[in-house]
Amino acid sequence: MERVITFARRTEDGLTVAALLLMGVLPVLELFLRTFFHTGIPGTSGYVQNLTLWVGFLGAMIASREGRHLNLSTGMVILPPRLQGIATTLAATVSTAVASGLCWASLQFVRVEMDSPANIAGWLPIWVVEAILPVSFAIITLRFVLQAGGWRARALAFLGIPAAVVIGFLLGQYAPQLVWPAIAGLVAAAVLGAPIFVLLGGAALLLFFAEGVPVAAIPVETYRIVVSPAIPTIPLFTLTGYLLAEGRASQRLVRLFRAFFGWMPGGLAIVTTLLFAFFTTFTGASGVTILALGGLLLPVLLKDGYPERFSIGLLTATGSIGLLFPPSLAVILYGVIAHVPITDLFKAGILPGMLMVTAVCLFGMRKGIRAKTPRPPFDAREAAAALWESKWEVLLPVVALVGIFGGYTTLIEAAAITVVYALVAETFIHRELHVTRDLPRVLIKCVTLIGGVFVILGVAMGLTNYLVDAEVPMHAAAWVQAHVHSRILFLMFLNIFLLIVGCLMDIFSAIVVVVPLILPISQVFGIHPLHLGMIFLTNLELGYLTPPVGMNLFLASYRFEKPLVHIYRDVIPFLLVLLCVVLLITYVPALTIGASSITSVQ
Repeated sequence: MERVITFARRTEDGLTVAALLLMGVLPVLELFLRTFFHTGIPGTSGYVQNLTLWVGFLGAMIASREGRHLNLSTGMVILPPRLQGIATTLAATVSTAVASGLCWASLQFVRVEMDSPANIAGWLPIWVVEAILPVSFAIITLRFVLQAGGWRARALAFLGIPAAVVIGFLLGQYAPQLVWPAIAGLVAAAVLGAPIFVLLGGAALLLFFAEGVPVAAIPVETYRIVVSPAIPTIPLFTLTGYLLAEGRASQRLVRLFRAFFGWMPGGLAIVTTLLFAFFTTFTGASGVTILALGGLLLPVLLKDGYPERFSIGLLTATGSIGLLFPPSLAVILYGVIAHVPITDLFKAGILPGMLMVTAVCLFGMRKGIRAKTPRPPFDAREAAAALWESKWEVLLPVVALVGIFGGYTTLIEAAAITVVYALVAETFIHRELHVTRDLPRVLIKCVTLIGGVFVILGVAMGLTNYLVDAEVPMHAAAWVQAHVHSRILFLMFLNIFLLIVGCLMDIFSAIVVVVPLILPISQVFGIHPLHLGMIFLTNLELGYLTPPVGMNLFLASYRFEKPLVHIYRDVIPFLLVLLCVVLLITYVPALTIGASSITSVQ
């Protein structure tokens, strides 16, 4: 049995690594052939978009294997230890029921698609690619059962499968009466530790079920969003960030930023902010930067004389500080969902992003002056040496941005170039990642995060589809128009609402679920789409730091081995500083777009 499990694990890892590498290599090879030989690989875009589905849901399987699905974990923190086992079992039972329901929905979707003549690149039946959906949900279901705990807990978790069958096939006539009590149960399970995708996917299943709509509508929307043209950039840029973080790129960049900014008051705090901003542009607002770099920089900050409370607060607050800068994954996803040009969003985010970074840097300078931290004099020779040592990392965003904004590459090709570039730099130039010993491990870590995000993204799109079909955004817009008559008052309510959303949901599911709700309302008040994008993203970035359940707070507590209440206390000053910037961005739209553009739209 152990050999079978080992073989299955290696097969799973091997397929995942191969799919992710193909995603990175195919667009670069296509660009090379097109540029130098005026030919290409037929169907490259179709291959890459559908490989995204496999990478995402193979990653979701691995995330379930490693217990790395994104969740709130609030209940596990609040409950006493003797009740945590019960909470885990209940969460596992609900998770099993929802995952098995999503497996059934995916099977129905694939069965219908098998009758379709559609092929990828003219030869590969599309249902073959889509078959990863029921397979992944079936394996996730099994793993929820096996990871529930002892045999009693596993038996209870297994009951989630027949419970889903009973609800789906025997209680159909009572669906309208069951839906809201069942959703309340889903919320309770999420608070007790069930993954976020269980909450969103379960809600979508119940709502479609109550309306008599086939639940296959959920995987239909999952497939549609995951294989949309811009989405492959998310795993590609994430992989670039992981390759840089797992090598010694962070140490070279620390040396570079320290050489250029270390002489200033609060120099190391400025270095930390800039370094985190650099990495967050590639890893997204996922907290990966805190996990990857927090352990490296905390001892350095403490050694330089910064107080521990300030240091931990700084590292937590800057975990998403580069959210608005290209090639930010959140900006790309927002552009896809809101149907706003992604390049325009990147341009609109430059000044607001710089304001947020500058505000944290100024706060760090103040602390550096008060703590009398060391200020080594500027050394031109050290600066030149540090720049030369980190030249490959410094050129990476330049290569990506020139390709995108210069019109030389598509967004996917630019993302793939950054992957190949980082791969070559870290494995063959710096030789800090061994091809066979280190690279598979880094790829699996990366795809685990991608899988956790994509399974949320897929089911959230199904829930959004229900909300749109039920005309919830239109009804919400009509209600707001009838009761809120001031643009300023609406923006204030929007800030509060998005802060709450940001601390309860991850940014990717929040974009998919909430953006379609607020777009019609914002149009009532004449808010420019680019301005709305910046308001939305900056508020959600701030939500990651908002107690009691902002995601970066949990990650910082885990990384620095500190109680959550201590992290709350440490991050409050930074939260207030960034809140001032978010309010400035909200009420001064000229910071995002020119006044003439605003006038023309309104």
